[in-house]
Amino acid sequence: ANGYYYSRWAKCIHSSRDFSDMVFIDNYIFNKDVYIQFNSTVGEYVGYTEHGVYNAKNWNNNPGQLQGERAEVERYCKHNAEAYQSAIADKT
Repeated sequence: ANGYYYSRWAKCIHSSRDFSDMVFIDNYIFNKDVYIQFNSTVGEYVGYTEHGVYNAKNWNNNPGQLQGERAEVERYCKHNAEAYQSAIADKT
């Protein structure tokens, strides 16, 4: 356990039944610290370390990458939430 630890956690958060408040958050983590994050509410990457700020600047200047992340609310979050809600509703 004397190595480095990298992970990327994407999550979707909502509280309304119609998913109108859905938020997509994509965290890039190194040694248990978030160093860069995309939040669909903000609409761009935010860096939290020197390396994260550097990457955020570069990634925010890439229209294709930003467009892809922004689309995840619909493609990933809402799509899966609708499927889960349907599966749960069918069981009640």
